[in-house]
Amino acid sequence: MARYIDVHPDNPQPRALAQVADLVRAGGLVAYPTDSGFALGCSLGNRDGLERIRAIRHLGPKHHFTLVCSEFSQLGEYVHMDNRVFRAVKAATPGPYTFILHGTKETPKVMLHPKKKTVGVRIPQHTTALALLSELGAPLMSSSLILPGSDTPLTDGWTVKEELDHVVDAVLDSGDCGLGPTTIVDLSDEEPEVVRIGVGDPSPFLED
Repeated sequence: MARYIDVHPDNPQPRALAQVADLVRAGGLVAYPTDSGFALGCSLGNRDGLERIRAIRHLGPKHHFTLVCSEFSQLGEYVHMDNRVFRAVKAATPGPYTFILHGTKETPKVMLHPKKKTVGVRIPQHTTALALLSELGAPLMSSSLILPGSDTPLTDGWTVKEELDHVVDAVLDSGDCGLGPTTIVDLSDEEPEVVRIGVGDPSPFLED
């Protein structure tokens, strides 16, 4: 049965966040709120955690998992960015965007697309998500909590608890959550490709 941990939306209680972070470090899988609905997250390199996410979401081997980071400076450790990409990503973060880029040697191999060697990265604009990342001191390997048959992520903590009570280890809830998925932009080639239009404005990445 998943632990349900409720925190204040503006000032998440440090003790509660520390409990969630310890669970993640111990190999657990958690559901947590972001500016684009709930997401599933586990620690870097946690292969079992990613397989649990695949099972929950019915994902295939070519799904792009996402490294959720707390600040822009972390991205350069895990993905390659030339000047053009650097400027584009910096202008759109933090916010409800996921960018697909080529991973570096620091990116957990279990996350990389098997052929393209790409990975998703994002920086949320959500107090609780950022507070959890700060407590962890590292990015989360993550995926939007979009259940099979749906196009949008779950947005209510109690619904997440009811739906996933026996397949996640904890639900972190702060009562506030984005209502739609991220906009996904593939920047791994010369021309940007908007893979999915979500909450983030796609216009900066669309051809005129």
